[in-house]
Amino acid sequence: MANFRTHLSVAVAGGALLAVSGWHAALWSATDAGPLAALTAFGGILPDIDSDHSRSIRLIFTLFAVLAVVGGALLLQNRLSPGALVVACGGLYVGVRYVFGSVFKRFTVHRGIWHSLLAAMLCGLATTAVSYQLLQQSPWMAWAHGIALVIGTLIHLLLDEMYSVDLVGSRLKRSFGTAFKLFDYREPGNSVIMLMLAAGLAPWLPPWQVLVDLLSQGSRLWR
Repeated sequence: MANFRTHLSVAVAGGALLAVSGWHAALWSATDAGPLAALTAFGGILPDIDSDHSRSIRLIFTLFAVLAVVGGALLLQNRLSPGALVVACGGLYVGVRYVFGSVFKRFTVHRGIWHSLLAAMLCGLATTAVSYQLLQQSPWMAWAHGIALVIGTLIHLLLDEMYSVDLVGSRLKRSFGTAFKLFDYREPGNSVIMLMLAAGLAPWLPPWQVLVDLLSQGSRLWR
């Protein structure tokens, strides 16, 4: 499989291409291009969140912990004293980075559900919902954020499959087919739960017609 540096480098390049191409096509502004490139890069390492000893999982949960601290500080700053706020934010960081991270490792398997198109869809929808509901982005940009994350995730899955082909020995490695799959065939129950979570996001998503329009205009970039 591709290593961390390869995944990140290719995803960064893909994000830059996506952001600049969309900007030139007037799909979004130059200011909006930066977050789209960053989300694509993040998607490029996201599937390895299920790899217990990878650099990806450490980086991802550190990022999640920092976001939890920022969100907690914004929500609690008017309710707690400065000292109590520091303690609460410290607890959030430790809880997300170490406690939740350890629990997540315990119940996930590498190349399982998180290496699938279903997981990519769930993460893309969740990103869209957060962008639209919490960050107050327009429906157009909220869907663009979700698409950027999905593209980065697909880059990761395709790279894993490409590295499963031994061109020198003209053979397929045992890992072939374990990354780019619809869902986790070994644990269908996990896939059902993930599908239910994705469906549960529907009330918080922007109008679907905006997604159709965005994909329609975006497809013209490759014609």
